[in-house]
Amino acid sequence: MQVTYDHTDTIGKNIHRFWFRPPPTIDYIAGQFIELHLPHPNPDERGIKHWFTLSSSPTEELLFITTKFTPEKSSTFKLTLKDLRPGTKVTMVEPEGDFVLPNDANQALIFVAGGIGITPYRSMIKWLQDTQQKRAIQLLYAVNDLDQAVFLDLFKEYGVDLTTIVKQPPADYVGETGSLDAKRILGLIGELNNKLVYVSGPEPMVEQFNDDLQALGVPPSQLKTDFFPNYTSI
Repeated sequence: MQVTYDHTDTIGKNIHRFWFRPPPTIDYIAGQFIELHLPHPNPDERGIKHWFTLSSSPTEELLFITTKFTPEKSSTFKLTLKDLRPGTKVTMVEPEGDFVLPNDANQALIFVAGGIGITPYRSMIKWLQDTQQKRAIQLLYAVNDLDQAVFLDLFKEYGVDLTTIVKQPPADYVGETGSLDAKRILGLIGELNNKLVYVSGPEPMVEQFNDDLQALGVPPSQLKTDFFPNYTSI
């Protein structure tokens, strides 16, 4: 499908949102992802197509994606994305994926996010808020720096049970610090019972958490994962 680039804004340290106007026929589920095509001269090995989870909710007029820029390591794709002019039409593959909310509104949910892995949860929680649905959600959000923690106002407004784990906290920070691992996840969750655990973030992190959580006794049926390629750390 063809979408029209609208604008961008910065919401955290090196973290930007890119907004697109979709065709009127678009239909998607909160938490799904898209593939964005940006042909450009002399692309590097990461190519002209990238996958992004939609941070926007189906209740919003515009689509938006959220991505982190590493100034010294940005791909030619991301540099092209950053240089888009409003009104430019680009190709976006229609949303897909099954990293979405369960149909059972009574299902207790644990959301685990590493860095940019927060994006599908923003989509889900915004959709729940806009459709006036209340679900029991505990969010464990691991970031390197506090100024890279995004969408916190929305999570607080909705009433998410939020724990932010900051690896490099400021001197006056009060809260969880250090790194997140499977044992710590289970310690913060408390009783697992029938809770459904979602894990989203850089590919190595997601694979490690998935393996380690299962090794610690979490059944595969209670785990849902979504990894972000081309990210090696949060």
